Amino acid sequence: MPDPLDSADILARKDDLIATAKRSFDLRLQTNAGGNLSVRLASRDAIVIKPSGVGFNECTRDNLQVVMLDGTVLPSAVDLKPSKDLEFHLEIYRRREDINAIVHCHSPWATGYASAGLEVPCLTVQTVEKIGRMPLIPLSANLGPQTAAMIGPCFDDPTVRAAVMANHGTIGTGKTLLAAQYLAEIIEETAHIAFVRDAMVRAHDLRAPDAPRFGTVRDEQAALAGGIV
Repeated sequence: MPDPLDSADILARKDDLIATAKRSFDLRLQTNAGGNLSVRLASRDAIVIKPSGVGFNECTRDNLQVVMLDGTVLPSAVDLKPSKDLEFHLEIYRRREDINAIVHCHSPWATGYASAGLEVPCLTVQTVEKIGRMPLIPLSANLGPQTAAMIGPCFDDPTVRAAVMANHGTIGTGKTLLAAQYLAEIIEETAHIAFVRDAMVRAHDLRAPDAPRFGTVRDEQAALAGGIV
């Protein structure tokens, strides 16, 4: 098995994370020092993650941290606090071997939708195909932030690829950082579309039209062939 401290792998994953973080920042999915993103190392028992207090646009090889799945934070070039989101990242990795990367953003459209207590609906064929459903995770019982114990079980369902946390933000997962980033982008895009759809329905006193059931024509044809209506 590869050494979890393989320097070449660590540097490669750090560079991937830096590129993804900058993309997310440029798309305005995350401003200031909030949100977080992480990626597994090839060893499978450690991750690279953004620490607390570092913005997506300020990620560097020196300020990113390497953390073992048991929560041990390895020494880094810059002494920074681990992310407040570290525990839920680790919890998802422990539960899902198929997940290699997590992108968590405080993107405004999706977070606004979730903060109204609404699950972001899958309104486009792309969201039906790529995500299927984005569970809404409410605030904790004392109205505090969602905990790892609340978030982790949502991902026990192997079909769940993304979730939205009320008054907090989105979680996109994937086999790669770019795949997780794509989901974060689709979630935000879909929430924006949902807001526009709902505004137009109200403005024109319309009945909300049905949302798509299938992500591709092939899916629909297969369902019809199987007698599913």
